Amino acid sequence: MSASSRSSSESAFDLIVLGGGSAGFNAARVAADLGKRVAIVDGAKQLGGLCILQGCMPSKTLLYATDILHHAQHAAPFGLRIPSATVDMKALHAWKKHVIADFAGYRAKAMTNPERFTLFRAHARFVDSHTVELADGRRLSARHFLIGTGSRVSVPPIPGLAATPAWTSDDVLDLDFVPKSVIVLGGGIVACELAQFLRRIGSRVTLIQRSKNILRDHSPAASEVVQQAFRDEGIDLHTDTKIEKISALPAGGVSVTFLSAGKRTVRRAEHLFNALGREPNTASLNLAAAGVKTTPAGRVATNRFQQTSQPHIYAGGDVCGPFDIVHLAVAQGELAARHAFFAPAARKKLKPIDHALLLNVVFTDPPLATIGVAEHELIASKTPHLVASYPFDDHGKSILMRQTRGYVKVIAEPKRGRILGAEIVGPQAGELIHCFSGPLAMKATVHDLLRAPWYHPTLAEILTYPLEELAEKVPVSRE
Repeated sequence: MSASSRSSSESAFDLIVLGGGSAGFNAARVAADLGKRVAIVDGAKQLGGLCILQGCMPSKTLLYATDILHHAQHAAPFGLRIPSATVDMKALHAWKKHVIADFAGYRAKAMTNPERFTLFRAHARFVDSHTVELADGRRLSARHFLIGTGSRVSVPPIPGLAATPAWTSDDVLDLDFVPKSVIVLGGGIVACELAQFLRRIGSRVTLIQRSKNILRDHSPAASEVVQQAFRDEGIDLHTDTKIEKISALPAGGVSVTFLSAGKRTVRRAEHLFNALGREPNTASLNLAAAGVKTTPAGRVATNRFQQTSQPHIYAGGDVCGPFDIVHLAVAQGELAARHAFFAPAARKKLKPIDHALLLNVVFTDPPLATIGVAEHELIASKTPHLVASYPFDDHGKSILMRQTRGYVKVIAEPKRGRILGAEIVGPQAGELIHCFSGPLAMKATVHDLLRAPWYHPTLAEILTYPLEELAEKVPVSRE
């Protein structure tokens, strides 16, 4: 039976999730596992959420393909004669669509299971704190809600930006041709990953970043490694800028005027890519009617168990943050559902998400990955700590791979050597960083990690060098 044919008596639920992305779907899944009556309200054209449809999966499909292309184009030093390596964008586009259809189909099948969920293919707005109204006028009520409506591309107040045709990441991810030239606005993760993708398929790329470094949420040292790689690949990179004007050219294309190092600079290209960030997608929810408060930045304000200012209404994912990361959104959705429906005794045992275990990966080449507490945070809080690092250009496996940019860095507390965090910029950083996931969760020390075997020659073996340096500075635990 479809949702539209159900009787009005069936419009009261234990949980209604607004948005079927990573936070919403996983909250719905956990609630259904607990035997609760769950509705999913999702008005998107296609089910699946941002990560599957327009984020992680399509972007990494394209980035992996251009990694292979780049290796083929630079194979001569290995004695490999590859006369020509170019991209067939229509074939790559078709492969990406195939991959996404597989993931989206799996998610859609789960969401349309009538034994677990009631699915409403519509947008909704709050009428009061226990009721939402769908776009067709139907009203649904619930004991609990989870807001998981994600984020949308923001358009900052830069002169001319709103009036100039510009691509978003959705457009770049859906390309089936090689653009001749593109100006990329922004230096965050999406901007950097897709700027390198565009350059590698053959576009002339200009990247304009306001801050001193791209990837400004990471350390300057790590960002500078990626910046140099970008410049070496031919990206026209400008940092520490101020955009003065953006305009469409009469004959087609765009022009961007900006200050760089005190000098007025103009760049022109066929296309403009706005990668200046995203904002919470809450404008149509009528949060005020539900009494749900937002932060000055526009995110839904939540406590450590994902409750909003209305305790029975939860939020998860990009809509509340504090980080726009999929595994965090999944954890937030799961935590919210358990907090809403666990018995009081079990609820008291729930633990909030530990942001000291925060994991982040940037899929540039070289990739950049971090976990745990950043060094600058420890310095700012005057927390005692030890740091050791080691460069990839002095490591056997990375040398034979001809991938010697970057370094690994490990941070530990000085008393016992407990691991506090790590930063890796270099080959396979996104995979190597997971060597620290378990140890951080288990509060392991540098001595604990050095008790484990590390095979030679592997990329992972490089981690032992900073670990050994730190181990020499802290006593061995007798516990």
